[in-house]
Amino acid sequence: MRIFWRSQQPAVSDTEARVRGVERLISGLLRAGVLMSLTIIIAGTLMTFVHHSEYLWSDTALQHLAKPGAAFPHTQRDVWFGVTALEGQAVVTLGLLLLIATPVLRVAISMFLFIYQRDWTYALITLAVLSLLLLSFGLGKIE
Repeated sequence: MRIFWRSQQPAVSDTEARVRGVERLISGLLRAGVLMSLTIIIAGTLMTFVHHSEYLWSDTALQHLAKPGAAFPHTQRDVWFGVTALEGQAVVTLGLLLLIATPVLRVAISMFLFIYQRDWTYALITLAVLSLLLLSFGLGKIE
């Protein structure tokens, strides 16, 4: 009776192993980014209600929080100073920015993966997508 321990698995080349490693890295990045942003958003929400407990019982105060553009920081500088001052709304905004940045980082890593594989067509397409994403962030306007 012969026992084959590894006969079920096909041989994997060094390049395929590296690509799988990068794919695992991308998968881990997406999971970690979503979990971190969710944790930051929940922490910011809790901080908001701890610092402003009137939001829990006052409809007028809650409307101030829920009114579009009223309570949350609008610039990166406002977010930074709000986070350093432990303001809940700024922490929530930081979590949302991290959530937005996670798939953008995934696109950037994918571009480098395609370059590594010398798949120039997909590398150029991914570069175009990444450029459009970054351009939209740069030209975007918060109102």
